[in-house]
Amino acid sequence: MRLRAAVSPTLAGFGLALLVLVQGVALAGPAHAHGDTLKVVVTGQRDGHVTADVTWENDGDPVDEQVAATVNSVSADGTRTEGPWRLVRDPGRPAGWTTAESLPPGTWTVSVDAGFPALGHGQAEVGVPVVDPAPTTAPAPASVPAPAVAGSAGSAVPVSPGPSAPAPSAARSDSAGDNTGWWTTAGVAGIALAGAAAGVLLRRRRRSLR
Repeated sequence: MRLRAAVSPTLAGFGLALLVLVQGVALAGPAHAHGDTLKVVVTGQRDGHVTADVTWENDGDPVDEQVAATVNSVSADGTRTEGPWRLVRDPGRPAGWTTAESLPPGTWTVSVDAGFPALGHGQAEVGVPVVDPAPTTAPAPASVPAPAVAGSAGSAVPVSPGPSAPAPSAARSDSAGDNTGWWTTAGVAGIALAGAAAGVLLRRRRRSLR
């Protein structure tokens, strides 16, 4: 009985150690298959956003895990720095990574340092061009016609309309109407005087006959 009690803990401890070893080998298998170093290649920029490819150094496979990496940039004259920024996935590219921030125009030395899931480093010179803003077209001023110069050859001289003068025919018509009224009044007066004179003569004759 004592022998069994002494052997059982030993077998149990050996089995536990073997299990841990098997699990460690199983977990380390994929990592050893890919290698323990990341290959980081700075590919350039897109609209000022730094772009990079991150793969496993051993087999060149894209990294499926989330990469923890920082991006630092120094201007060509060394007076300006940008970062540290972190890498984020670049949609549509299996091994592509980029930055959410963008570099201003200029020439930059970009360095990427990865710490997870493995170590990796990449560096390159990146140029960000200056993009001219789209020109704004100002509306053309409304054209104002120039005043016509009086007396210029071959050009019409505008004449402002003045008060309309009475037509000659209308003036003559009014004059004829006035004359006709005067003759009519004179004729009526003459007829009345002739009648009165005839009456006087007729009375004198009658008196003389008596």
